[in-house]
Amino acid sequence: MRMGVKLGGLAFLWLCLFVSLVSAARLHSSSRQKFQVQKHLNRLNKPPVKTIQSPDGDIIDCVHMNHQPAFDHPFLKNHTIQMRPNYHPEGLFGESKVNINSRTEPRSNPITQLWHASGKCPEGTIPIRRTKEDDVLRASSAKRYGRKKYHRFAKPRSPDPDLVNESGHQHAIAYVEGDKYYGAKATINVWEPKIQQPNEFSLSQIWILGGSFGEDLNSIEAGWQVSPDLYGDNNTRLFTYWTSDAYQATGCYNLLCSGFIQINSEIAMGASISPVSGFRSSQYDISILVWKDPKEGNWWMQFGNDYVLGYWPSFLFSYLADSASMIEWGGEVVNSEPDGQHTSTQMGSGRFPEEGFGKASYFRNIQVVDESNNLKAPKDIGTFTEQSNCYDVQTGNNGDWGHYFYYGGPGKNSKCP
Repeated sequence: MRMGVKLGGLAFLWLCLFVSLVSAARLHSSSRQKFQVQKHLNRLNKPPVKTIQSPDGDIIDCVHMNHQPAFDHPFLKNHTIQMRPNYHPEGLFGESKVNINSRTEPRSNPITQLWHASGKCPEGTIPIRRTKEDDVLRASSAKRYGRKKYHRFAKPRSPDPDLVNESGHQHAIAYVEGDKYYGAKATINVWEPKIQQPNEFSLSQIWILGGSFGEDLNSIEAGWQVSPDLYGDNNTRLFTYWTSDAYQATGCYNLLCSGFIQINSEIAMGASISPVSGFRSSQYDISILVWKDPKEGNWWMQFGNDYVLGYWPSFLFSYLADSASMIEWGGEVVNSEPDGQHTSTQMGSGRFPEEGFGKASYFRNIQVVDESNNLKAPKDIGTFTEQSNCYDVQTGNNGDWGHYFYYGGPGKNSKCP
């Protein structure tokens, strides 16, 4: 009996020691995580000249242009900012009208960003959406914050259905390939699609692609997105992305790593867009142009007709250092549902293309930039979607919209289980 009591006491002591060690390990891990997160925040959030509180809860820091995150890159330490492109693409398609059911109507009011209601940044600064601790904690790690989760990219018209569906990403796109491209443009209808799971997103964008659909893929991307995981809400936001190794280790969203050099003081990457389109109501769209400066070789981005935002230096890329080999326009969602089930996350407006204007989302005036720095209509446009019963795309062409397409869908429905 006494031996049993002694053994029981010893076991209790060992249990207490084990619990103490586990608690200490957890405390150490938690402290280390907080240290890493704070270190990352200190690196991202540069000292502001001015701070603006946006109505949607964002904090916009006006940071001196020379202190922006781009210059954390070792190759940019002594970089002289190029304040304007040497050349601008010629042949911009007319932006004054929107065609509605064969009738020509005035365009909707221009889109702004919500933070504009609270102030503006001084000349010589750029607006940067402040990264908060909660933003980083939603990511798998501080290192992965602001990066897309690596996924095997599916090339349009891939004959391998396993390759297409492996990543959980689903698309409805128009594309061109087989030539050298030096940029692309589109006017993109803006909506606020519903997202089923916090780790899913819905976006509508332009892809500028170079290389193969393997580990050496180069990509420049720009458009709008709804991403609760990245931003902590369901707002529709302007975004950019770049990678030179198929999303593995290089590149990021917006200004969340060194790379993109911003020169504009009025538009903030990752900030909310307002207003957005409504079903059978007013329609709003944004125009995005990305092109390669023939002299310096940098890739520039323009938002609307007035805002040249900045550029991606050509040294960031391998294939795109020369030209792009494919352009894509369209929508993408992440499907996190297991066992072949489909998410109900919406793409575009959440309506299928055949529903048309005021219901389905669209891209209009899609163009490419050729080797002479001219904007022109794309030739031999292809379309691609993994499962058209979930999300679909339909192209067209007319005098007011040029080359256009409707796209999107609701995801899960009776024909898309």
